[in-house]
Amino acid sequence: MIVAVIPARAGSKRIPGKNTRPFCGRPIIEYSIQAALQAEVFDRVMVSTDSDPIAELAIAAGAEAPFRRPLELADDFTPTIPVIRHAIQSIETVADPIEFCCCLYPTAPFVTVSDLRLGLEKLQQHPAAEFAFPITTFSFPIFRSLQFDGDKLAMFFPEYENTRSQDLPEAWHDAGQFYWGTARAWQEATGIYSNASVGIPIPRYRVQDIDTLEDWVRAEAMFRALAS
Repeated sequence: MIVAVIPARAGSKRIPGKNTRPFCGRPIIEYSIQAALQAEVFDRVMVSTDSDPIAELAIAAGAEAPFRRPLELADDFTPTIPVIRHAIQSIETVADPIEFCCCLYPTAPFVTVSDLRLGLEKLQQHPAAEFAFPITTFSFPIFRSLQFDGDKLAMFFPEYENTRSQDLPEAWHDAGQFYWGTARAWQEATGIYSNASVGIPIPRYRVQDIDTLEDWVRAEAMFRALAS
């Protein structure tokens, strides 16, 4: 079985009600649910939550919410892997074994159906791969990055001060939208970034981390620009 698990807890501190907050006219979680349903690669689309209101919204949008996440996996410090591990175990107690599971974040309005499909293809095409997820490039060379302490500036990598930008290696970062993984990887892995992970390059204009209200405003502006 192939499943999508959307982890959507209540209690966000920096953006209250973040996972269900209206984003360009719709609860933000609906974008992830609809992308998963439209991808047509999942046998089930699940929402892992500790909140009945979030579960009800998810069900109305077409997802399932058959279990509640325990409170010890719903605080500000809980990493992703234990949450998905719990979801897989909860699903498999009443359903067929899971082969592939995609953790799809509820605040990923830029996720596309094609990227979700490609992630599964990448995982299936690389037998040794454990995870596949979207990545994008940094907009500025990280080897020219600066530290700022009060009024003082210093380079993180002073050895590259006189190196031309075009001669520095390109650096990539996690796009923070979804993670495809084998069920075994989710059950056994201690981390996602390793030689057993496959990257899915996507353009920077479809990547925006949403952790603060400033991020939210920027993401809505980007989303509207892409839709125009």
